[in-house]
Amino acid sequence: MRRPIIVVFFSLFLMAFQALAAERGALFKVSSGANVLHLYGTVHAGRPDFYPLEPRIGAAMGAAPTLALELDSNADPAAMGAIIMKHAMFPTAAEGLPGLPEARRQRLETSLRKQGIEPAAVGQMKPWLLVVTLAMVDAAKLGYDPKLGVDAHLASLAKSSGKTRVIELESMDYQIGLFNRMPVDDQWTMLEDTLADMESGRHTREARELFAAYESADQAALERVAKRLEEDNTVGGKFTREVLMVERNGPMADKIVSLVARENNAVVAVGLLHLVGKNGVPELLRKRGVKVERVY
Repeated sequence: MRRPIIVVFFSLFLMAFQALAAERGALFKVSSGANVLHLYGTVHAGRPDFYPLEPRIGAAMGAAPTLALELDSNADPAAMGAIIMKHAMFPTAAEGLPGLPEARRQRLETSLRKQGIEPAAVGQMKPWLLVVTLAMVDAAKLGYDPKLGVDAHLASLAKSSGKTRVIELESMDYQIGLFNRMPVDDQWTMLEDTLADMESGRHTREARELFAAYESADQAALERVAKRLEEDNTVGGKFTREVLMVERNGPMADKIVSLVARENNAVVAVGLLHLVGKNGVPELLRKRGVKVERVY
């Protein structure tokens, strides 16, 4: 009798260990009355070994009538292209990189080439788009592919199920338009700072830290990332904190409160950094009177 008991015990232990080992990101249970919603923190680039997802978020997706994302990046590629042209490209190349004072232009062109970007190919891009492009370059160096982003994977699961609708918390025009609000000279400064951080290795270290925190659901590491963001007073750091995070978190929280009030078992998936710190979405939800429990 002892052998079957040992086998069963070992199997249960192994199952628990596998579930624990597969935890990634951050998962919260949000409750309002009789309704429950799962709030999941994602990264926008990934690797094949991220999937299948951890069983609890997988089960939540299987029961979800609605998946709410920041954006459904695959919804309308043509519309996305038009919005990129509207917000992310200068009307003429003369307003972009080729039109900068010679010394500044040469410094930037040299730094871009070091990162594998040919200046002639990006001359009409606004600096903020170059910063986003550089972030993707760094992610690729670390082995992460935007096509394997967690939010995109969740959207594919929802659409393939045939029973989970996908809604967006924001519009592409709104989200991309935020970057366009930064004064152009500040954008050039942010690009210079980003290139300097890439040359020093800081940019890669911080990207690696965020991905590692996601992969191990490391709450302490995520709080360190949040603290660094709160203390970063560079042009890019302040913009990220004040506009890309704080300004967006409040409306996201409002929409989540509305969703859980009217619907049971929805899943909301947003970028991991929206879920950390004193101004993160979980804290804002608590202030709005809904119950928030951290699963991991």
